[in-house]
Amino acid sequence: MNGNGRTPLIVGNWKMNKTTGQAVVLAQDIANLHYRDYKTVETVLCPPFVDLKSVNGVLEYDRSALRLGAQDVFWEISGAYTGAISPEMLREVGCSYCIVGHSERRAYFGETDADVNRKVHALLRAGIVPIICVGEGLELRDAGDRQAESFILEQVEAALEGLNDRDVSTIVIAYEPIWAIGTGRTATPEQAQAVSVAIRACLGERCGWENARKLRILYGGSLKPENVALFVPMPDIDGGLIGGASLDARAFIDLMKAWL
Repeated sequence: MNGNGRTPLIVGNWKMNKTTGQAVVLAQDIANLHYRDYKTVETVLCPPFVDLKSVNGVLEYDRSALRLGAQDVFWEISGAYTGAISPEMLREVGCSYCIVGHSERRAYFGETDADVNRKVHALLRAGIVPIICVGEGLELRDAGDRQAESFILEQVEAALEGLNDRDVSTIVIAYEPIWAIGTGRTATPEQAQAVSVAIRACLGERCGWENARKLRILYGGSLKPENVALFVPMPDIDGGLIGGASLDARAFIDLMKAWL
């Protein structure tokens, strides 16, 4: 736990990578490097749907402190929704976290703010923590900090519509500038901190500062061992949502260790 009372959180988003056999090997490699004295940082693996059960089996067999998460969810409990996965299915397979609203879901699958809000409510009903992704494109960032932050806060407000104050304190927000995802570019630590401060201030006004102080805010967007040390000192950044680097066991553990 860091000085602000929030436990740092590192989330590995494997995206559409790793067959079941490959996922088992990667999970084993990460688990072997993840010692029990790393418990001051919470660490989550988010493999593809088809790998969830196998990865959970690795974590259970090793009695690992690593947690399991999913990359997406549908908001209904069951029904004629071909290809969809419900929160109850995720919970049964061992998921305690789920990413929602990732920019790739928004861009490639037409996911809207309203969709994200439905998923957040459904996950909370199932006892799964939503990791809500927000972030701006390059055009908005180039238009200036005020325009970018206004867009991001609109996404946050829409995702949290209808939640009570206590629920808000339990979720996770991941700030991922779209222009920095998979490009090798990163926001500066100061830019990421400024956005995190704006998010926390928005939530403080909405649900009270006590709840806003409990909420964890992650940074994502080409975060890697070579640059993570620049982000760790930022007081309102509580960890990272890791994409490409989470596919390398050593790099992922090095990122996690930076927040110890």
